[in-house]
Amino acid sequence: MPRKAINNPRQVESKSCGCPRCLAKYPPDVHGERRPRRDCVGSWQARYRDPTGKQKAKNYTIAEGGKKAAEAFLDRTRTDVRERTYRDPERGKIRLGAWWDQYWDVHSKKGKVKTRNRKASIWRAHIEPKWAGYRLIDLEYMALQKWLTHEVKGYRTQCQTRRLLIALLDAAIKDGERISVNPAEHLEVTAAKPAKHPDDLKPPTAAQYELIHAALPEYYQRILRDFAHETGMRPGEYAGLRLNCVDEADMVVYIKEILVTDNGRLVRQAVPKTEAGFRAVPLTPTAMEAIRWMVGKWKPKATRSALGDGYDLHVEELVFRGPRGAALNTNNLQRPWKRAIVQAGVARKIFNPETGLTEWWPRIYDYRHRTASTLHAAGVPERDTQAVLGQKRGGKVTWIYTHESEGARENVRAALTGTEGGSGLRVVE
Repeated sequence: MPRKAINNPRQVESKSCGCPRCLAKYPPDVHGERRPRRDCVGSWQARYRDPTGKQKAKNYTIAEGGKKAAEAFLDRTRTDVRERTYRDPERGKIRLGAWWDQYWDVHSKKGKVKTRNRKASIWRAHIEPKWAGYRLIDLEYMALQKWLTHEVKGYRTQCQTRRLLIALLDAAIKDGERISVNPAEHLEVTAAKPAKHPDDLKPPTAAQYELIHAALPEYYQRILRDFAHETGMRPGEYAGLRLNCVDEADMVVYIKEILVTDNGRLVRQAVPKTEAGFRAVPLTPTAMEAIRWMVGKWKPKATRSALGDGYDLHVEELVFRGPRGAALNTNNLQRPWKRAIVQAGVARKIFNPETGLTEWWPRIYDYRHRTASTLHAAGVPERDTQAVLGQKRGGKVTWIYTHESEGARENVRAALTGTEGGSGLRVVE
């Protein structure tokens, strides 16, 4: 190891100092009259080399400790370089907005479309307006916690914002330790987790579904009443169903890809919502007849086109389409659905305190809840129900997708009152 320089740290000449060395470098006729003095008052400069061999320096004024502070800094820095724990302080001075650009250049290609869009939306709506101009080294836990508590509304939004901020700053630590600790790691979500009444979660009754289906246009009855109601598939799954994925002999369809919305545009996604989404869904005769009707109307091709960039939908292969032949999307399903539930007299507006928006009940997605509850009531094993619905965990099927059976309240009331053969409540000792 080369020997230490005898003039490190060294005192740097100052234009405001009147010592002979400073006066020689900065003559008074150019830089103004200065009182002569014996000792220099210039800053002390500590010079060192980083792990790559590049020379760097840091100055300490007399008020900051001067020579002693510079020597202490050199001792710490040389130890960090030797033990490979050195962190360049200049790298932490990058603004959070500039760091997001570097982070997103990599992570914008990671994950599914909806996940990427949600992260970008969280950044634009919440993090960027407040923190984009801050340097990484200036971010502090308490300031972040106050902001999350008072300015980010809603439990789910706070969770997603916290998760993204932690990932963003974790990447800064991994990238040559731009910062030494993650100030967002211990942020706490303070918004209350919203809870909905069970009546707002469970699907419509069979009688309500009959009213809704009767109010649907005939074309959408084929899609919703005859297929979605019978299979419990996600809207993106039957919207992306292609003829080559239909096995008419065994009466099953294979879920291999879906259609999702990417910033307002439909796009093909090679992977369903989860890995469990790859599955075979058995069809009832009614659902199979709906497919035959669509095939007879649109005559889709049985080819399987390459995915490409995802925006070339190859509509000519799709089984289910809009009434004019375009691919199904949220709008051309939601509009007739909303009109039907209103006309049927079952629609109910539900205020979401977390988002501040008004939602409509029932939803198209409730077909999945209806399917899960039906299979559960019929005694189908939970594992089989999980496989049909494409869920990762069987427990989720039980706790989220299954609801009390129709007539459950009447059965409980009868048992409590002792009617219909019940004995009523009894006092026991």
